[in-house]
This record gives sequence, structure tokens and C-alpha cells, in this order.
Amino acid sequence: MKSVLGIIICAFVLWAPTWAQTVSVSQISGTVKDPSGAILPGVEIKVVQTDTGVNRATVTDETGSYTLPNLAVGPYRFEASLPGFSTYVQTGIVLRVNSNPVINVVLQIGQVSQTLEVQADVAMVETHSTGVGQVIDQQRVVELPLNGRVATELIFLSGAATAAPAGDLNTNKNYPTVTISVAGGLATGMTYLMDGGTHNDPFNNLNLPMPFPDALQEFKAETSALPARYGHHAASAVNIVTKSGTNKFHGDLFEFVRNYKFNARNFFATERDSLKRNQFGGTLGGPIKTNKLFFFGGYQGKIEKSNPGTTISYAPTAAMRAGDFTGFASPACNGGRQITLAAPFVNNQLTPSNISPQALNFLKYVPTPADPCGRLQYGILANNNEHQAIGKMDYSFTEKHSLFGRYFFADYASPNPFDGVNVLEMSRVGQFNRAHSFVLGDTYLLSADTILSTHATVNRTRNNRVVDPYFSPADLGIQVYSLLKGFTGVSVTGNGFAIGAGATNPGYFNSTNYQLAEDVDLIRGAHQLALGVNFIHNNINTSNNRPTNGQFTFNGQVTGLPLADFMAGILSGGFVQGNPIFDNQRQNYIGLYLQDSWKLTRRLTLNSGVRWEPYLPMQHPFGWVSHFDQPAFVAGIRSAVYKNAPVGLTFPGDADYPGKSTTFAHKAQVAPRVGLVFDPNGDGKMTVRASYGIFYDAPHLFFNTRFANNPPWGAQITLSNPAGGLANPYQTYAGGNPFPGLAKISADSFFPLAGVYVNAPLDIKPTYLQQWNLSVQRQVGEWLFSASYLGNKSTHLWTGREVNPAVYSATATLSNTNQRRVLYLVNPAEGQYYGTIGQIDDGGTSSYNGMLLAAQRRLANNFSLLANYTLSHCISDPATTEITGPTYVNPNNRRADRANCDSDRRHLVNVSFVASTPQFANGALRLIASNWQLSGIVRQQSGNYSTVTTGADNALTGIGNQRGVQLLANPYDPNRTVDHYLNRAAFASPAPGTYSPLGAFTILNPSSLQIDTGLSRTFRVLEGQNIQFRWEVFNVPNRLNANAPVTALNNANFGKILSAQDPRIMQFALKYVF
Repeated sequence: MKSVLGIIICAFVLWAPTWAQTVSVSQISGTVKDPSGAILPGVEIKVVQTDTGVNRATVTDETGSYTLPNLAVGPYRFEASLPGFSTYVQTGIVLRVNSNPVINVVLQIGQVSQTLEVQADVAMVETHSTGVGQVIDQQRVVELPLNGRVATELIFLSGAATAAPAGDLNTNKNYPTVTISVAGGLATGMTYLMDGGTHNDPFNNLNLPMPFPDALQEFKAETSALPARYGHHAASAVNIVTKSGTNKFHGDLFEFVRNYKFNARNFFATERDSLKRNQFGGTLGGPIKTNKLFFFGGYQGKIEKSNPGTTISYAPTAAMRAGDFTGFASPACNGGRQITLAAPFVNNQLTPSNISPQALNFLKYVPTPADPCGRLQYGILANNNEHQAIGKMDYSFTEKHSLFGRYFFADYASPNPFDGVNVLEMSRVGQFNRAHSFVLGDTYLLSADTILSTHATVNRTRNNRVVDPYFSPADLGIQVYSLLKGFTGVSVTGNGFAIGAGATNPGYFNSTNYQLAEDVDLIRGAHQLALGVNFIHNNINTSNNRPTNGQFTFNGQVTGLPLADFMAGILSGGFVQGNPIFDNQRQNYIGLYLQDSWKLTRRLTLNSGVRWEPYLPMQHPFGWVSHFDQPAFVAGIRSAVYKNAPVGLTFPGDADYPGKSTTFAHKAQVAPRVGLVFDPNGDGKMTVRASYGIFYDAPHLFFNTRFANNPPWGAQITLSNPAGGLANPYQTYAGGNPFPGLAKISADSFFPLAGVYVNAPLDIKPTYLQQWNLSVQRQVGEWLFSASYLGNKSTHLWTGREVNPAVYSATATLSNTNQRRVLYLVNPAEGQYYGTIGQIDDGGTSSYNGMLLAAQRRLANNFSLLANYTLSHCISDPATTEITGPTYVNPNNRRADRANCDSDRRHLVNVSFVASTPQFANGALRLIASNWQLSGIVRQQSGNYSTVTTGADNALTGIGNQRGVQLLANPYDPNRTVDHYLNRAAFASPAPGTYSPLGAFTILNPSSLQIDTGLSRTFRVLEGQNIQFRWEVFNVPNRLNANAPVTALNNANFGKILSAQDPRIMQFALKYVF
């Protein structure tokens, strides 16, 4: 670590301490010739940003070429002058983020005082970078109908981007956002930059909240073999630029309104929801000192109230509460199948002595369903309020030196009070999130061909998860220690319910990261060089109470019905309890790069570079990490730090343990990049580009949070179908209930039997990707057409496996799971201390191949359009977002789980457009038809894939949820309706102790088509002041965009679709723009 810090210090000492934003800028390059075609060296090139008056200048070299890098986005005026020639002036230029247009000039013979002025924008073709990307310009950000006004959704318009399953990444532990996979990459593999500073949440590697649309200038999403300047994450880079002040005051006031009266009813709801939403705010920017100092500020508030009646659970009916399951077990409630409760229950009846008093106490807080199948449909109150504020200052000291600072604040509150009637409404917890982002930057020109840039960033989040108290296990008569008052975790799988499970427990999840980065751009003849350093320090502090009061799970594996197991108090899915989990992590990241863009000829450019990115594992400040080594277990080696630890465990302070980390560092990680750009005609109107690169992916800190859950800290215990059941899970546990005594941490700490552990190989290999692409672009008038092939392969993809599974035998039962585990069979005296051990497996791989076709028309004649089509296929081993899973179904067969990626969608179509009516000459016609605007987004995508599971542990390995056996070639119902999407007769559960040959992600889910439109009209109030009325409609045809069907075989709703995306929603807005 000391050597890495030394490199960081040396890098910042050698490169001047100035702050800036080098990856959120643009550049202009080109060649100047005379009318005969001869090159002209010494031509003075000058560009002026017309909004601010800031200018840059250079001269052409001996080849007549020039380059102006690191230009801020926005409108420009371009000038080229040389004695003996007329001055060339081009206006109407608009530079986009990370664009690299070419402006080739032919100077005419004449006097410098003579001016030839051209009104034209720059070429749209990418002539410098070898990545594949798309700019989402300000017109699209502001004018397109954007559901919820969440700008992150616009990333999908860039193509090759799909919504990725959130898993445990995007939940109530973080500020609400969207999980996105680009070109088959991990949802955690995207680099977000805002105004040049890092904008990733270190907790989950997703984005921090983006400002509301009126505060954004534009952004660009790029992927596939990007230059060496890019690193940290491999899948994609999103560069966001916020608005700045200009020499003229500008801004707006706005309010967007939704009301349920104008919305359609969700397909699965019994009535329209009660949604009322108001989003309001404004922006203001302008000069403090003309051409020198500018400001910009903005605010948006959101007040939302709704109670959508789309939540469905299943609870015991009055008959079931009396022990009668005849109706619930009938074919009418089980997809045409008759269920017979297993012995000793006769005629699908539970005798009064079989009914759990604790279950009945729980049901006092659950309404009795009128539906004979136990269906309850209800709403969960959602009062969501959000406030965002942004402020930015830009200062131009001289033509060579500029400075900016930007602060962004976002606050989100979504409480969930308990009404005392239906405790199932507590399946959602209250959420209180806050995010701060501050960036300070500066650009300094040592000369026209040497530019220094650095940026400093600080981001902080506060995410509190709050549960309104209801009852604890002790209140129900359950004999377990209840540290938390008013909280219980119960999960009835299949046709059942869940509260307090997973991420629905109280806790906090806070993060802070600090960034310092510096970049140097050098132009030396035909070489455009760049070198830089990026250092980020991340830390998170979390508290998680998921197992604190115990987790009680019922899966129907004993009686045949999960709710019957619940009523009988049989913990068929197991019981888990542990200490509160306090996890604090620290991690450093460093990246050093060198890249060169070498113009071999006027038409051919070679891009090459290399990036050094060592893998520096997380550090726990308290040393709450450990490692299990199976050879050490067999050899009987015991820790010297915790004397009561079972053999095989080591901790910080033991010999050869890597400090306070989970693994050793890997410092020799070098990532080369190479690419070619060929301009066949040399006019910047067509290019053929190809590139290849290696990229490393830094894991998010949430990946390691479960280490603090290991004994002796979390001291989590798992019991499979304990004999004492719901009434007393510890009835037969050796020594009785170990809590709260396990909460005491010392060298003499007690280690429980059947402890739950997570583990990582000390020499784990970090994930890396190889990416390659081939792209052709051609501009025809105002149109840009492109065709790209994108390919990548991931190596050492982190997956999960169980290293202590139970071994099946003829006498295997759920209750003797822990006595059949591998370690117990090797050494019962020590093996009894180990339950499940989830371990990272670094042997996974994945591949992606895709074709991206795109057409873009920039705004001309009141019309702009962006359309793309992606055809792709992604195959992967089951990548995991946290160390506990998913584990392989067969822990000894990684390839059995290789399948389509969880975000794989073969076909994606995106179309967005903005069209306005012209200013008609006729007065009456102008009054009626001018100033109208129609905008829209059309997005169609094929379905992703689901996996058919048993919902239980048929293999009796302690892992559970094995896949079903497919009996028929066609698994779909002939009609494919929402009630019969899959054919239940096509599947069966595997025999006990066996695995199904069926692969994962084999069920194709329904496709979707989303059409959103916006119609507006603008009225002029005064010169430069307008009022706009807007009407937006989302899901215009009110199409049923169904979600995935139920695929758990132990669920009576197997094969049915129970939920859908939003119905048609209308939104109205009024804006005052000046």
C-alpha cells in the first residue's frame, strides 16, 4: 500500500495542481489549404464560445493541421486567418460532449480584412475516438416526454442498453435509480462522471442521482474499447454535463402535474390508483461579470401521493385458520392440480393441536381473505417527496486559465406508517435518502499545445431504512431473543406472503468518496498525447438488522403447501438469526494512463494507450474479516486470534493473513488499448473505426458486506426445519438459545454451531474484459448513419458457490442437513460449527456479440430524430452482486448454470424525435398553427429470460431452489394468456437427491412496446420570454406490457403473470422560459 501511495503522491507533484474536467469536453481539429490544395502552415485558428465570450487559439503546424482539445460544450464561432488570404469565419457550430468534429478550411486569396462567413454546424462523424457512443443533447433531455423526469432513463436511447435485474443492488439501501446493462456488461460496470467528477455510488457502483432535466446541458453514453483515459469500470462510460451561466440571463419556471383521474387502470388492479404528483421548480443563470464570471442555479421539488391497489398476497382463509385446507388444496386454487397434505395430516385437515398459536397470533394483524384461495389484493401507501438543488460558478481568469465549482443536493423521503390493520403492508419499509456532490475544476493552458487539467470531487450519501414498529417475535409468543422492538421477519414462499425479509429491516447505508484526478494533453506534431492519474478513496458505513430478530421461512416442503407449514408452525424453509451487522469498509482506487493519437496520414489515425489499474481490496477498519481454508481445516489448524474459533478459520493478526482485508492485492494489472480510425475521403464525413482493449472492473463495496456477518461478529445461525418449529426454534439446539450472549466480541468470543459464513480465496483473480468493435459512420446532409459490431469477453467473472453443501443419502431429510454437510462428515467435532459457506468463485466467464445500427438527424427544418436497432446475444456464468449468491445449483458443476445473461434481450428498437411547426408567413395561419411541437419516444424490446425452479431444496443439499424438470418440448401454454402463459404440465420437480438437466434462463418472457408522446405549444409573452403548455402521454395505446410469469413450481400461480408495467398515464405541464 505504501508503494501505491508513493506513486499517487509523485503523480500529483509532477503534474501541476490545477482542477478541471477533461472527459466531459470536446475538441476540434482539421487541415487548412489554399485554393490549389497546398497545405498552409502558420494559419491562426481561433474559436470563441459565443455564450460566454471565452476563446482559444492555436496555429497550424508544418502539415497545415491544427487541434484544439479540451473545449467546453456549447455554441462556437470559428475563425482562420493568414496574411495574403481572406479570413474564414464559420458560425452555427455546436460542440457536444466528447465529440471530435473535423473542420477543414480552404482559404481564398485576398486581404485578412476580407471575411468569408459560413453558417454551418460541424460534421457529425466521429474522427478521433474509437469507442461507440451517443450524445443525448439538450433538446432531447428537455423536450422528450420523460416518465418521472428521471434523466437516467435516456441512457436507453443510446442503443445496446437494457434494464438489468436489480437483485439486491437497487433497493431501499440506496438512492432510487435504474440498473442498466450496456453491451452485456454488468449493471455495476458503468462509470458515471458529472462535470468531470466521479458520480458512482461506491456502495453498489450504480449512479448517484442525476439532476432534473432543466439543469442538464447534455450527456454522452459510450461503450466498447474506449481509450486509455477511461477506467475504473468496464461496461460503459456516461459523461454528464450540467448547465452553466452565460452572458445573458436565462432560466425557467415549471410545474408538471399528474392526477389519477386522467390515468388508465393497471391491468391487474381492481381500480385506478390514487396518484397525485406535482413536480415544480425553476432555474436561473447569467453573468456576474461579462465574459468572466457566470452563475447557474436550479431547484426541483416533487410531492407524490399514491396507493396503488396492485399488491397481491395469499393469507389463510377463515377455514384454513380452523385447520381446513380442503378448498385451498383443491384444483381450483392450484392451477388444476389437487394437493394432498402429507402425513400425518388426514383429508387436508390440521387438527387444533397441530395449529400453531404463534401463527394465529400473527394472523390477528392480517385481514381474513374473502377469496376461497386466500388471495388478498391491497394497496401500500406511497408518499414520496423529493427535493433537488444545484449551483454552479464558472470563472475565466484569462484566456489560458478557467475555474468552475458545482454543488448538487438531492433528498428523497418515502415513509411507510403501520395502520395497525394489515401488517402485510409492512413488506415495504420507509426510505430516507440524501446525496451531496461537489466538484471543483480548473483548466490551465501552458501553451496552445500543452493543457493541464485536474478535478477534485467529494460525494456523500445518507440512506436510512426505517420500519414503523408493529410486533416482535416475542410478542407472538415465539421463544427467541428480540433485540428490536416491533419487528419480525416471516416469509411464506409460493402462495404466501413476506414481511421483514430481505431488505425490509431497519438499518442505514452511508457512503463517502473523495477523488483527485489530473490529465495532461500534449500536441506534438502528428501525435496527440494524453497522460493522467485518477485516485479515489471510498468508504461505506452500514447497519443491517436482517437476521437480528430471526427470519422464519416456510416453503411447503413438509406438508406440501407453504401456508399449511405456516399454520402448523413447521419451519420448512429454515430459521436464521444473528447479531446486528455493522459493516464499515474502506477502499482505494488508482489509475494511471498514457495514450497517443498518432495521425499516420491525413486519412489514417492510430490510437494506442495503456492503463495501470491495480486491484486494491477493501479494508475493514475493525478487522471484521476472515478466511476459511479447507486444507487448514483438514490439518486442524486453529486461529491464534480467536481461541474459540473452529479449525480452518484465520483472521487479521494470524500468520500470512492480508492485513485487514479479505484478499491480497493484485498490482500488476496493465490494460492496453489500440484502435484505428480511417477517413476514406479525408473530409470528416465518413470513417471506418476498429479497436481492441482490456479493461478491469473494480467491485462495489456492497459485494463484501457479508464478511462482517461471519461469526463472531454477525454470528449468524441457520437451522433447517428445527424440531421446535415456530414456537421455539432453539428447542434442540445444543446449549439452547445463544442470544444475546453472541453479541459480545473479544478474543474469547463464542462461535455458534451451524454458523453461516461467506468466504473469498485470498489470491482471488480480479475480473477483466476484452472488448473489440468495428464501426462505420457516414454523414449525408443532416443525417448520420452508422453500423457497429460490438464484442466482449469477461474472464474471472466473480460467481458464487457453496463449499460446504450437504451430501445426499438415503436417510437425508431437511432436519439432518447440517449433519450431512461436507465438513461435518470429515470432522464432526469441528464441522458442526459450520453451516453454509458461500464463497466467491473467480472462474466464471461471459461473452457478448451485438450489432448496432443507428440513424440520426440533427435539428434542421424543425425536425430531429434518433433511431437505433440492436441485435445481440449475451451468455454468462451466473455473476453475483454480493458474496452470498447466487450459488451454483450444483456446487460442483459451474457449467450447469451457464446460460443467457439475466439482462439478455435479443432485439432492441429505440426511436426518439422532436418536430415543430414552422413560423408561417400568413398571420391567421401563424396564430393557429405555429409554435406547436410534437415529441416522442418509441421503445420496443424482446423479452428477457426466467428460470423454472422448484422453490424448495429437492436435492437436499442445503442450497435449495433447484430447477424443475421439463417434460414437454414446448413449455408454453398454447394461448399464452396472462392466466396461462406457461403449461404447468410441462414441468415437474426432480426426484429427491437429483438435479434437473434443465438450464437456467430458458423461459422467454413477454416482449414490451412503450410509446410516449408530448404535445406542446409555446406562446411569446415578451422578447425572449415564452410560456409553454405541455401535454404528455406515457404508454399511449395503453398496451399491456406484462412482466415475467411466476416460475416457482411450489407456487399455485405457476405460469401466471401477476403484474405489469404502467398503464397509460397523462401529465400536464406549464413552463415559463426566458
